[in-house]
Amino acid sequence: MMTKSIQVPLNQKNIILIGFMGAGKTTIGQLLAEKLGREFLDADQEIERRHGMPVTEIFKSMGEPVFRQMEKEYLVELCRTSREKVVSLGGGSFMQDEIRNACLDSGIVYHLDLDWESWLKRFEALIDTRPILQSKSLEEVRALFDSRKLIYADNHYTVAVDQLSPEEIAENMARQIREGRERE
Repeated sequence: MMTKSIQVPLNQKNIILIGFMGAGKTTIGQLLAEKLGREFLDADQEIERRHGMPVTEIFKSMGEPVFRQMEKEYLVELCRTSREKVVSLGGGSFMQDEIRNACLDSGIVYHLDLDWESWLKRFEALIDTRPILQSKSLEEVRALFDSRKLIYADNHYTVAVDQLSPEEIAENMARQIREGRERE
């Protein structure tokens, strides 16, 4: 299903952060929102708040397809109605065509990119809070990483997050956004 293109002035567009789980979307998003004076929204946290349970529990009790439907309803509506937010998407959100199209049409999408070796250093800290990791071997996670990276390539900007601190990344992004606003 094709979504209708949403015409939003550049300075009012949401800044949308995508990338694999553990790339730093929430941390960088919070810092970026603070620097730009915008509200920060973490899509997974908003879904948890709306449904009164953690994402891990939604996955366990209702299944991934139900969670993906909740995610799609929330994010497509957010793209249609909200402006001037910094939004962190869950790692799998952008795999859904409807979400991807809505984000690309109404927001400025930044892919927070890290390489596999850098991600592996974060793996142990992620496994307990990421339901998708709990049922997969490392080889399956690598295949997921590679397949999602292909979809994440459909963005407005790619930011390498391997070598810089979250503060440096957020500052560089804020500078780029401010400079873009001045050129409008």
